[in-house]
Amino acid sequence: MENSYVLYHDQIIKDGSIPVDPEDRGYHFGDGIYEVVFVYDKKPFAFKEHFARFEQSAEKLELAMPYDVSTFKNLTDELISKNNIENGMVYIQMTRGVAPRNHLYERNMQSVVTGFAKSVSLENIAESQANGISTYLTEDIRWLRCDIKSLNLLGNVMAKRKAADFDCQEAVQHRDGTVTEGSSSNVFIVKNGTLKTHPSTNLILNGITRQIVIKLAQENGISVIEEAFSVEELLKADEVFITSTTMEVTPVTKLIGSEKQSYVIGPVTQILQDHFKKQIKKNTSVVN
Repeated sequence: MENSYVLYHDQIIKDGSIPVDPEDRGYHFGDGIYEVVFVYDKKPFAFKEHFARFEQSAEKLELAMPYDVSTFKNLTDELISKNNIENGMVYIQMTRGVAPRNHLYERNMQSVVTGFAKSVSLENIAESQANGISTYLTEDIRWLRCDIKSLNLLGNVMAKRKAADFDCQEAVQHRDGTVTEGSSSNVFIVKNGTLKTHPSTNLILNGITRQIVIKLAQENGISVIEEAFSVEELLKADEVFITSTTMEVTPVTKLIGSEKQSYVIGPVTQILQDHFKKQIKKNTSVVN
């Protein structure tokens, strides 16, 4: 991130100027949370939804919020402006703070906020959406509070690494045969025109794109069932797609691993891709 600006507490400063404390609990325990907000045409998309979840994650972990959401919004806008981001992403992280290493945490510590912004090629996203991606089916080995967007992502990154080792762009995870989500995405299947995805429980992260897609489907007459589904149902699905902040609505055309299957890019997926793009255009035409 040469010559870029980063966030440290409530200040936007030159990259390389942030002091790193080795006793930050984020380094010791992954004791913190984060959000990734996508930027289209210099505007953050679904910022309110992302930072409502940020507040919820903070509350679940008893993390002290040092600023209100409007301050985070201003800092996000400044990161975008200072780094001249046309299309890209903003990453904001908050750890519990600095203290001598001890499993027991104290409440109301001084949180440490950091963040950065970077450009992202929309062409790469568009290519995946047009052609689909390959996925690797693997066991979900993560902890049982996946609803918290915490820094504890070791299970996720192990799944992503394994998928990449088999030339797949994403992992599809399951717990004892029940599909949960991807390593960095939510998973949807379509059967007979009906959309199904795992309910928002402690076993998945309630993705912001997931929420938007469910709403768009319901508004456009597509039946949605938020219900756990099996690997067997995944294999018999008519269509499969993933959703995430950085991948939007991306179809799955291949599944390998302990099971194998191929899929077509079907009409429901294409309809939702189209409506999501319209939602983005709507966002960029108004001031957040």
